[in-house]
Amino acid sequence: MKVVRVLNNNVVLAVDETGAEAILTGWGVGFQAKPGQPVKTDKVTRTFRPENDRDSDTLAQQLAALDPRFLAAADDALRAEFEDRGSATVVALADHLSVAAVRVAADAATAAQPHPLTAEVKHLYPAEYAAGERILAHVNKQLELDLPQVEAVAIAMHLVNAGFHTDGLAETYRMTGVFGQLFAIIDTSFDIELDRQSISAARFITHMRYFFVRVSEGRQLNEGMSVLKDSLQLSHPQAVTCASRLASILELRLGAPLTDDEVSYLALHVARLVGEHHAAQ
Repeated sequence: MKVVRVLNNNVVLAVDETGAEAILTGWGVGFQAKPGQPVKTDKVTRTFRPENDRDSDTLAQQLAALDPRFLAAADDALRAEFEDRGSATVVALADHLSVAAVRVAADAATAAQPHPLTAEVKHLYPAEYAAGERILAHVNKQLELDLPQVEAVAIAMHLVNAGFHTDGLAETYRMTGVFGQLFAIIDTSFDIELDRQSISAARFITHMRYFFVRVSEGRQLNEGMSVLKDSLQLSHPQAVTCASRLASILELRLGAPLTDDEVSYLALHVARLVGEHHAAQ
């Protein structure tokens, strides 16, 4: 590989023999390096490649701006959890952890206050939350820190966000808040309390996560599933009514009308959620 750009002594943008660009990090990898020179491969400890058509220079600048200790800890922790950790996720997590460490150093009591979405994250994303707890423990041990348990929630949100390949957490936070509202409406409609960690709940959450993606891309389901709608109206009329309420909330929150097919699939998931709940009683 050859050096394309030196960001600092520890980060360089390089290109391999196929023309593919990568960002290489390691103590001294950029020291006295010049564009066009071979990369000091013995200095390289980590290799990052931009994904989803992201710009290599931007990723390189982001990596160069990070504290190397937090970058290493974030990358190691994510590698322990996932086969493909994703460069953008490493950057986002490393940046978050470094800021969290500053907050704890400034005011540990305030930094440890509960996250407003703790309950929603634990219920809606149990796998990501469990991974967040393990990543937090890994980082605390590697960096000899004492980041509070509440950071597992924020880490989980980054993991959820990674599944949608977006640049910020705003959409993930909004999505999580909407999910909590939808479950509350179903609970109220049927006078029950759904198990957010049930199989049907997991399926509903997965469906809704991809629904958000479809809406953002302007391609809702529209396959003419009138048979499904008619069948549900006969067999599960209360679920259809509840789905209409959910659809109204989603249209209000997302600013886009739902297709009949999307509402029908909402009703199907509501029927499954309520059916599983009653079967478990």
